[in-house]
Amino acid sequence: MQFQLSGQQIEVTPALREHATAKLDRLTRLDEKLISLAIVLSVDKLQQRADGTLNVIGATLHAEATEADMYASIDILFDKLVAQLRKHREKVADKHQREAREERQYG
Repeated sequence: MQFQLSGQQIEVTPALREHATAKLDRLTRLDEKLISLAIVLSVDKLQQRADGTLNVIGATLHAEATEADMYASIDILFDKLVAQLRKHREKVADKHQREAREERQYG
């Protein structure tokens, strides 16, 4: 999986990069078919913002988080992406189960 971490009006320190990389493991444990993840960190006055776009097979998931602390916004961003990825996986699994059930009934 490709991982890109960039900053707008903020320097991405090695500590921020390591924090985001450590959280990345949560996503890869859920699904091995992840294509790429792009995270953009930005600062607006007192608001620390993290935007993330996760590309998986069949969908593009996007989340954003704004907090007073950059580490907290990264944590919340990954929480939102994990929730979206779980929901996407359940939709795919339900669809395949329904197709198999219909094939057994009518096939």
